[in-house]
Amino acid sequence: MPCGELKEDYDAGRYRRDMTESLTPIPLTAAPAEAVLDGLDAEQRQAAATLTGPLCILAGAGTGKTRAITHRIAYGVRTGTYDPHRVLAVTFTARAAAEMRSRLTGLGAPGVQARTFHAAALRQLQYFWPLTVGGTLPQLVDHKVKILGEAARRLRLTTDRASLRDFASEIEWAKVSTLTPEGYLARAAGRPEPAGVQHQSFAKLYQAYEDLKQDRHLMDFEDVLLFTVAMLESDERVAAQVRQQYRHFVVDEYQDVSPLQQRLLDLWLGGREELCVVGDAAQTIYSFTGATPDYLLNFRRRFPQAEVVKLVRDYRSTPQVVKLANVLLADRKPGGSAPWAEPLQLISQRQAGPTPQITQHADDDAEAAWIAAQITDLRDAGMPLSEMAVLYRTNGQSQAFEQALASAGISYQLRGSERFFSRREVREAMAALRTSSLVNEQEPVPDSVRAVLSSLGWSRDAPTSTGAVRERWESLAALVALADQLAGERENFSLRDFLAELDERSAAQHAPTVEGVTLASLHSAKGLEWDAVFLAGLCEGLMPITFAKEQQEIDEERRLFYVGITRARTHLFLSSAAARHSGGRGKRTPSRFLIPLRKELGLEPAARQIAPSSGRTNPNNSKRKRAVSCLGCGEVLVKGAEVGRRRCANCPPRYEEAVFEQLRQWRLDYAKELEVPAFMVFSDATLEVIAEKLPSTDEELLEIPGIGEKKLQVHGQRLKDALSELG
Repeated sequence: MPCGELKEDYDAGRYRRDMTESLTPIPLTAAPAEAVLDGLDAEQRQAAATLTGPLCILAGAGTGKTRAITHRIAYGVRTGTYDPHRVLAVTFTARAAAEMRSRLTGLGAPGVQARTFHAAALRQLQYFWPLTVGGTLPQLVDHKVKILGEAARRLRLTTDRASLRDFASEIEWAKVSTLTPEGYLARAAGRPEPAGVQHQSFAKLYQAYEDLKQDRHLMDFEDVLLFTVAMLESDERVAAQVRQQYRHFVVDEYQDVSPLQQRLLDLWLGGREELCVVGDAAQTIYSFTGATPDYLLNFRRRFPQAEVVKLVRDYRSTPQVVKLANVLLADRKPGGSAPWAEPLQLISQRQAGPTPQITQHADDDAEAAWIAAQITDLRDAGMPLSEMAVLYRTNGQSQAFEQALASAGISYQLRGSERFFSRREVREAMAALRTSSLVNEQEPVPDSVRAVLSSLGWSRDAPTSTGAVRERWESLAALVALADQLAGERENFSLRDFLAELDERSAAQHAPTVEGVTLASLHSAKGLEWDAVFLAGLCEGLMPITFAKEQQEIDEERRLFYVGITRARTHLFLSSAAARHSGGRGKRTPSRFLIPLRKELGLEPAARQIAPSSGRTNPNNSKRKRAVSCLGCGEVLVKGAEVGRRRCANCPPRYEEAVFEQLRQWRLDYAKELEVPAFMVFSDATLEVIAEKLPSTDEELLEIPGIGEKKLQVHGQRLKDALSELG
């Protein structure tokens, strides 16, 4: 969890109130406590109704684990079994904690503390440090790289950015494994040498880094947990007060806890057994950070009387997607890594969907171009771009997809880059909007936001370039889209209201949804889901990754692939490329993990190459499209936005501006009625063509880019009514 997620909790006063103020009961609704259990399936209900003693919930992907544990807490509060102020629910991300708090409030249990391990520890540390250690708490540093660079220079070690990142990762692993610089050498045998530096030299670097922090009264992310553990172990009075405050504990994503986090949890418990853990060993993908599923899999050994509930009903994915996920896990080698145990066999609760596709392409560019074409088809059929994702093994693979999507005029967002509200362009935008709000409150919020952000680099059409220019535009476009959404949802929405919303989201690190395709590594996609998922680059050397040699490492790569598959709700595309560059010899082979999946789908053992090379026509693509020309000048159009409008950027619109604005207002009112963002009804590009063509029949509507059978069925009649009123 990035350091920024702790800032909202870096407040001793708030924790002091939590720890000392008198506890007042929360008013509950008149409905009986059992009403909280309504709507849960049999297994979820069993978990939610088990309120005391140790409980282990084994929850597969998409099985409603958050629903089960929030209803369990709320049921405990409403039956009087739990005092809400004495319950601590621990998650692994600030967003997950915020979602849990929101759900609990809606269920009548707003006093429950839902936080990350680090946020909960920091609150305790901030409160108790002056009482136990004295003085001020060391300052929390955002990143290790600067201090590590200085320590490395003193020892005459390499200081390039890539090496410093490797050093930082190794220090994080050592700390969450509770290893001091002295203890590191004993455990480092067999581990890869960080940045090629011998373990003995790295141990000296680790010590130099710790010395620098101590000299400057600093602490890093892992120190928050280490200092809290030391405080609870050394001062029984502090430990007793914390245990008095919290009586019941819930830990989500328990398969990802590290030895250090487990040590802290044990200190919080103090030998008690009021603990509920939730996890899935098949989704353990962070062992390189020190996470281990051993605590989850051995829970019954530690607590022989523990109740175990399995959640296997998958409400997220179609039977076709779930089947492939089950097949992938079932194909693992017996006797592999010890933590596997028997994986949960998911059972889809959704109706049948499309068959997943497995394809092989000539090279990376051909694969990326094919994916961009599929995304275009899904978008034209009515699927929002924000409901699609391209996932890959390493961040270095994103460039080909960035270029392909940009060339097709498709907006995208890179997940895992700098935090949204920390980006320079976002800070500049908020400052400019704040200034504007002092002088202009008459104009509609979306218009004001567009006017202000236009001066900072926003434009209606996305730039075709990649890199910093494109990322800046995507950030500003996300703010524009959020302004449209909120203005459509709220009465009398002002620019001051918009700024207040941005401030609140910034504090919670709740970035707006960008109306663009998500590009993300498989690791950063954990916990997310989309209607359509493209798992790309599925070849040997990338999946599994080259450095995965031992069976335990191969097992983790399989689990990572499993996580990727289970991100998809409906559409799943699995692809690989035979060569890295156009014209290459094509030495790559599809991932071994695809073999059982191809068999399940009835495909040939060897993947068929569907695109001979980048930039050439795909002979096997039955959806090959004709070139689209500008209706004004006749120039062939290649950008997605221009194709949608049937007009190049140099030609003026062929519609009356007044008609277009009337349609925009209709769309805004209609979207508000449906309680959806306006762009989900029709995009601006589609609206422009409607304003130009003024269609009056279903046949004419279907000729408009962006209107397919589904949108015609859902919105067609209302649109025709609106057009007739314009007439």
